[in-house]
Amino acid sequence: MAKQDYYEILGLSKGASSAEIKKAYRKQALKYHPDKNPDDKEAEEKFKLAAEAYEVLSDPDKKARYDQFGHQAFEGAGGFGGGGMNMDDIFSQFGDIFGGAFGGGGFSGFGGQQRQRVVKGSNLRIRVKLTLEEIANGVEKKVKVKRKKQAKGTTYKTCSTCNGSGQVTRITNTILGRMQTSTPCNVCGGAGQAIDKKPAGADAQGLIVEEETVSIKIPAGVVDGMQLKVSGKGNEAPGNGISGDLLVAILEENHPTLQREGDNLHYDLYISYPDAVLGTSKEIDTVTGKVRIKVEAGVQSGKILRLRGKGIPSINGYGKGDLLVHVNVWTPKTLNKQQKEFFESMKEDEHFEPKPESSDRSFFEKVKDMFS
Repeated sequence: MAKQDYYEILGLSKGASSAEIKKAYRKQALKYHPDKNPDDKEAEEKFKLAAEAYEVLSDPDKKARYDQFGHQAFEGAGGFGGGGMNMDDIFSQFGDIFGGAFGGGGFSGFGGQQRQRVVKGSNLRIRVKLTLEEIANGVEKKVKVKRKKQAKGTTYKTCSTCNGSGQVTRITNTILGRMQTSTPCNVCGGAGQAIDKKPAGADAQGLIVEEETVSIKIPAGVVDGMQLKVSGKGNEAPGNGISGDLLVAILEENHPTLQREGDNLHYDLYISYPDAVLGTSKEIDTVTGKVRIKVEAGVQSGKILRLRGKGIPSINGYGKGDLLVHVNVWTPKTLNKQQKEFFESMKEDEHFEPKPESSDRSFFEKVKDMFS
């Protein structure tokens, strides 16, 4: 089932500014907020979709990738493209958007009750190298990641400073009257819980570093520099917090014979004079294995042969690029006496005189035609 467009969810056009995106999200979030729509599953789903759209469109880097690649930019690594946002994510990251509309100065949970701030663990970043073949076909990579996890035996207790709310409220007298402000508790960091017992080796938050093997599904068609996300595979948070994410940067390795240009691939084929005159068949590399192609007799150097659909799949799922084979006639640099005599005898032969026809276009014209 196709996912709904993020701009459509927020009622925006693609050129919307950051201020327009924030305003549109706040409107949707307030409309479908769980406190205004108790026990309404449809409203809850729309509330989550609006937050999912805002999480991407409010971030310049994610927005740029979404504008270029659509949902495919995030789906491959199990990010928000799979509907991975829950209520804790939303209120933790975007609670300030609601202002004082719910629960006084903070934000509330279901039924109008004051909602405790949820702490999220930090993100981890890694780089994954991919061959052109892996990019063309999609691949699942297993990587070892060192991430902070809650140590076994760690226990927590209610923070005595904020009494478990995760926030500290202060009342200040100003010339305009009494002003109430709420800020995250500086003792528990907003988690509402403080460390009670921790085993040896754990840090002050009860976390310990452990190595874990993480599976990453990478879709076909990714590009060098693209960043994918694996939700929940970053560092864990103390107490009842939610884990951070694993951010995966794609590095494309150079191929020995193929060069990539967008979704198209280029291959330089070198043939001898006899092969150019008589015609031949040659085996060449593709990202799905070797194929044999036919080179017609009398082929000219600079000829481009197009193998349709032998390039890279579009990240958006709109077909595949082509493989463009550039024919180069190889001129020998050294000749023996007999060979020199042969070519000397051919100098005056009319068949060896250049006689370009209209079909023998210049290199510039061929390139222009190739991209038209």
